[in-house]
Amino acid sequence: MNLAWLLPVLLLSSVVPNADKPAQPHSMVVPSQDAEMSAAMAKARASLDEFLAIAANPPPGTDQFKLKIMLRDGNTIEHVWVTPFRATAEGFEGILANEPRAVWTVRAGQNLRFTREQISDWGYVRDGVQVGSFTVCVLLERLPSEQAAQLRQTHGFACPAS
Repeated sequence: MNLAWLLPVLLLSSVVPNADKPAQPHSMVVPSQDAEMSAAMAKARASLDEFLAIAANPPPGTDQFKLKIMLRDGNTIEHVWVTPFRATAEGFEGILANEPRAVWTVRAGQNLRFTREQISDWGYVRDGVQVGSFTVCVLLERLPSEQAAQLRQTHGFACPAS
């Protein structure tokens, strides 16, 4: 079976740069065997403990802590952002921050329980710059350059050059 992931490019903050024209979240379909995306998820998972320690005791100048998790609805897989979140005895729970576009069993604003194995990315803002968001950096490279530049500028992404 050839599955594809649907990944939100970013989680829009509550501050919209142009209040007259609300920003829309961007999503992209990515084949499940995509090597760059798999590497980005592996990097996020390998550094998850470090992120969770920072999120548990946030240093000054940090906020907007979020986790991206994988949801499955039959053969459909979608990765969505959860914020805020907290650790529980069984794993984690948090609020679904964006409206799913392919998985129809959950809605934005819903409280979700999930396991560490479902986590595919993490991110937060430090002094106005996004930290983590490894999958977003991969997706930004695949957007038209003008659109990617705008998202980098308005949302503080400082992804390393590929």
